[in-house]
Amino acid sequence: MEAQPLKDLSKLCIHTITTRPWSLEDAIRHYSAAGVAGISVWRQAIEGQDPAEAGRHIREAGLSVVSLVRGGFYPAREKKDRRKAIDENLRIIDEAAALQAPHVVLVCGAVPGQPLAESRKQIREGIEATLPHCAETGVKLAIEPLHPMYADSRSAINTLAQANDLAEAIDSPLVGVAVDVYHLWWDPDLEQQIRRCGRMKKILAFHICDWKTPTEDLLYDRGLMGEGCIPIRQIRGWVEASGFSGFNEVEIFSTLRWTQNQDQWLQEIIRAYREAS
Repeated sequence: MEAQPLKDLSKLCIHTITTRPWSLEDAIRHYSAAGVAGISVWRQAIEGQDPAEAGRHIREAGLSVVSLVRGGFYPAREKKDRRKAIDENLRIIDEAAALQAPHVVLVCGAVPGQPLAESRKQIREGIEATLPHCAETGVKLAIEPLHPMYADSRSAINTLAQANDLAEAIDSPLVGVAVDVYHLWWDPDLEQQIRRCGRMKKILAFHICDWKTPTEDLLYDRGLMGEGCIPIRQIRGWVEASGFSGFNEVEIFSTLRWTQNQDQWLQEIIRAYREAS
């Protein structure tokens, strides 16, 4: 059963990467003026800034800070490099706490040529090493499974089942999952695994965009909702039926869209959000 059409923008969140040419201040101003309710902040958007001050500006504009993107990239061949990754994630957790973001989205990482099972083991170890700091700060970690095309170097967690298994094995209220339709729409077990997420109360985030046909670049050619073949509204229905009541986060990497007028692009996002999400 599909979800009902979205009548308002009260659950619309936009990732700063979606309007990449804008500075964080520009994004805050334009999102707020357009009636967008939430913002997920990519780390490059606050580079060189005080994250606490950035968070204050966001809230003063009437926006909710939905997440900080991104942490992770735990696997490495050398122990010293795995330690560096853990230390970096501790800093990222501090940034999220200062920003007052409820969670950090994890792109978990992988090492080309290293067995995926070993990378998954290192991911678990990395997450567990950061959990005491999560407990101190109250920041949660959202494991985001990435499409298998990224299994070589970006993430060894490639299905929602794998993310659920990992979250279940770690067994912490501070660890959940991020459901991104771009990475998961193809999975025949998706509805079942979303239901499992609901039973475990593990869905921390829901990301939307579309898969264009043909796709000219598997990283930088994501589609606007309604431009492709993802059954977004159906998947949203499954997510909402699982008990998730958070934001619908528009996360679109598009070299083409980044060259266009960003004010017009924002209006297209809002139209597509209402019509195709």
